[in-house]
Amino acid sequence: MFRPSTFAWFIIVILVLFFVNRGFAQTDTLKVKQDSLKKGRLIGVVSAETAVAVTTLIGLNEVWYKDYPRSSFHFFNDNSEWLQMDKLGHSFSAYQMGRIGYSALRWSGVSKKKSAWYGGSLGLTYQLIIEILDGYSSQWGFSWGDFTANVAGAALFTGQQLGWHEQRIMMKFSYHYSPYASMNPDLLGKNHLERILKDYNGQTYWLSVSPGTFLKPQKKFPRWVAISIGYSADGMIGARSNPVIPNSYLEYYRNRRFFLSLDIDFSHIPVKSKGWRTVFAILNVVKVPFPSLEYSKASGFKGHWLYL
Repeated sequence: MFRPSTFAWFIIVILVLFFVNRGFAQTDTLKVKQDSLKKGRLIGVVSAETAVAVTTLIGLNEVWYKDYPRSSFHFFNDNSEWLQMDKLGHSFSAYQMGRIGYSALRWSGVSKKKSAWYGGSLGLTYQLIIEILDGYSSQWGFSWGDFTANVAGAALFTGQQLGWHEQRIMMKFSYHYSPYASMNPDLLGKNHLERILKDYNGQTYWLSVSPGTFLKPQKKFPRWVAISIGYSADGMIGARSNPVIPNSYLEYYRNRRFFLSLDIDFSHIPVKSKGWRTVFAILNVVKVPFPSLEYSKASGFKGHWLYL
């Protein structure tokens, strides 16, 4: 179960990043000679993250939990839901929160290693709290599938930061309009913003790899050029199966979709302006639209001149 609140938390932090401190993003590109802990910044970062986490958890309780009875702690297997798109949502959020947590600690002067461990686990910690709350709700339960996806996202970020001191394989997101939300708006979203967060039919998750980061500098292969592998699914009106739609004779096939495309890694575009570094850090969350090759069991291979 991927909650829209997790996505909302991430969006809030991104907006804070952009409007509060333009030097926050891509800290390691500043070529700091040595780590120098800035206690004032560190206190501010920890306070801000705690405040945002507490506020969103309180809001989550008001939106999700208060209308359902509590229960003893229990587990819930939701691995068959949404053709696993929700699991990729968990991994993506944990990865991106780890990226933000790392940058925040580096901006505060914390060492690279400690920033990778503590900052990289930010998303995992936050989502673990939500899983525990789920475990005490009669409506849901603690999901080992969700937890595993959270660990995978956090590990993808932290492992690369510890091993390579950079992100050579980035997890990205894209969204396109799908017609399925209108068939179940309560579950998939009633307006465009809700559909971006809830409608898995319109979401695509990508692993974007920069080949130039694996090559020696002498090769002069542009490090900002990336190759992306994407996964999406459509035809999903319900979590596990599609409900019968009144006054409709159509049957919708739940379909997995795989993509191959190009992308841009904005972290490797050299800019001096703090403002542009922040803009590029935000852009690196989203897969750049490019021509793409798709494969699915329903349609076989087909090309897209521009896939969103």
